[in-house]
Amino acid sequence: MRISLAKIFRPVFNISTASFQQMVTERHGLHDDIDNSWLCFEPVARTLVDFFYEAIDDSRFEVLVPKLNAVEIELRGVAYEGAGMGLMLLDSLFPWKKRFQAFVAGPGASYISLLYIGAGLVMPRMPQRPDPFVAQLDPLLRWFVMDGYGFYEGFFSWRTTVEQQSIPARVTGYARRAFDHGMGRSLWFSTGASIDRIVATIGQFPAERQADLWGGIGLACAYAAGVVDRPTIKALQAAAGPHKAQMAVGAAMAAKFRQQAGGSAPHTDLACEALWGMPGQQVALITDEARSGLPPDGDIPAYEVWRQRIAAQSAEWGEVAELHREVAQ
Repeated sequence: MRISLAKIFRPVFNISTASFQQMVTERHGLHDDIDNSWLCFEPVARTLVDFFYEAIDDSRFEVLVPKLNAVEIELRGVAYEGAGMGLMLLDSLFPWKKRFQAFVAGPGASYISLLYIGAGLVMPRMPQRPDPFVAQLDPLLRWFVMDGYGFYEGFFSWRTTVEQQSIPARVTGYARRAFDHGMGRSLWFSTGASIDRIVATIGQFPAERQADLWGGIGLACAYAAGVVDRPTIKALQAAAGPHKAQMAVGAAMAAKFRQQAGGSAPHTDLACEALWGMPGQQVALITDEARSGLPPDGDIPAYEVWRQRIAAQSAEWGEVAELHREVAQ
C-alpha cells in the first residue's frame, strides 16, 4: 500500500487554487475586472497545483509522464512546471534519488525552462540557499530557477517584496535580476492584468529594477491564458516606455517555451504580433539566432548577453514596423 505524500503535504504547504485567488483578493479587494480575469487564470493555477501534488504523490516517470502529456497543449507547459515543483520538493526532502535532474535530462527535456521555473517556485519554502542548486544546472537557462523564486515571493510574500521592495538576503548577484523577472511576471496575475495597477506598481520601484519587472510582464502576457486583446498589449507596451524592449524579450522567451514544447497558442501569437509584428514561431527563431556563439559566463552572465541581443533585435524590428506604418500612411 502506497503512502500518499500529497495528502501529507497539502496542509503543510497550503498551495491550492483557492490560495492563489485568496492572495489576489487580500491584496486588491473585490473588483469585477479581477474576477473576470481570474476565469482565465484559474485553469492555469489549477493545472500547476494539480501536477505539483501529482508529482509528489507518484514521481515514477512512467506514471507521471503520460498524465502530463494528456494535458491539453496550451496548459501542458504549466503542468510540467507544477511537476518541477513537486520533484524539486522531493529532492529537497529525500536528496539521494535526484529525481528532478533525471527528469530534466530525460522525459522533461523539452520543458527544461519551465521545469526550472517550477523548481524555483518551491525553493522559497526550502531551508537551503538556492546558489548551490542553481550552479549544477544548464549554465544558460539556470536563471529561470530564480525567475520562479521571484514569482513565488512576489505573489505570496507581496507585502515584503512588492510593498517594501525587498529581495531575500539569500538571493545575490545576477540572481536578483532574474528574481525581478519572476516578480514582474507575478504582477500580471496579482493585478488581474490591469494596465493601471501594473504601471502604478512598477512605477514605485527604483528605476534600475523596472526594466526587469517589465520583462516579466512581457513573458506573462505572452504565455499565460489570454485575458487581454491587442490594444491592451499595445497600451502596456507604450506604458513600458524605455523598457518596451525588455517587455518584448519576455514575450520572446514565452515564444521559445512554446517552440521547445512543439506547440503554439493563440495568445502567444497575439502578444508576439503586438510586440514584435510577427507570430510566435518567428520570434522563437530570433531567440535561437541570438543564442548562437554566446560567450561563457563572465562579469555578465551569458543569459544576460542573450537577453541583450534579443532586446537589440526587438529595437530593430520596431524601427522596421514604424517605417512600414509611415509608408502605409
